[in-house]
Amino acid sequence: MTQQDSHAGTALVVVAHHRTDSLTAHTARRTAARLEAAGYRVDLLDLQAEGFDPRMNEADQPDWGDREKRYSDEVHAHMQRVLDADVVVAVFPVYWQSVPALLKGWIDRVWNYGFAYGRSRPRLAGKRILWLGLAGATADDPVVAGMQSVLETGLSEGIAYYCGFSQSTVGLLTDAEERPQRVDAEGNLLIGEAVAGAERARQYAAFDRRAEEFVEKFLAEELVTS
Repeated sequence: MTQQDSHAGTALVVVAHHRTDSLTAHTARRTAARLEAAGYRVDLLDLQAEGFDPRMNEADQPDWGDREKRYSDEVHAHMQRVLDADVVVAVFPVYWQSVPALLKGWIDRVWNYGFAYGRSRPRLAGKRILWLGLAGATADDPVVAGMQSVLETGLSEGIAYYCGFSQSTVGLLTDAEERPQRVDAEGNLLIGEAVAGAERARQYAAFDRRAEEFVEKFLAEELVTS
C-alpha cells in the first residue's frame, strides 16, 4: 500500500527518549514514514520534545475511585490522541528490562482509571499496539530471552490486554549499541570495541531492516485479522 492508497486509519507513534539525535528517535521517524507509506495518518508524539511531565499528580487523581473524574487538561488532550488512533506504536530504549520513566509516566497519567480501564467495555477496546524496544545487548546474549519474556508480560499482558487492546506485539531490537555488549556465563558484562566505517554502516543498516520487518509484520497481521 502506498500513500496514494485509501486511508488506513490513524497511527499514534510515541517516542520516549531525551535526545532527538538518538537511535530511538531515528527508529521512530522511520516507523512513522513507513506507516504513512501504508496509508496511515501519523500522529508523532515525542514526549520529551512536547515537555510531557511523567510524574503523577493530584490533578490527575483527585478521586481515584471515581471513574468519571475530570483529569488535567494536558492529560485529556493526550487521551484524545489515543482515542483517535487505530494503532499505537511505542518506540523506546529498554531500561532495566522495562520502559523508561518517561513512557511509564505517560501510561500512568494518560491510561488512567476510568479511561483505559475500570469499565465493563474499555474505551481502548479493539486497538492494536506495537512496542519497539531498543536494547544494547547483542542478539546472542542469553539475557535476551528473559528480556523478551519480561517485556511481553509487562507490556502485553500487564498493560495492553488489560486495557482491551485486541493485539499487542513486542519487537525487541538488539544490537543497538556501537560497542557490542553481552553478559558471560559468570555474569560479567563484556563490552567490545566500537564499530566504525563500513562495519558500522552494515550494523545499522541491518538494525533498520529488523525494525522495518517488525512494522511490516505488524501491518500484515492487521490485514489478516481485519
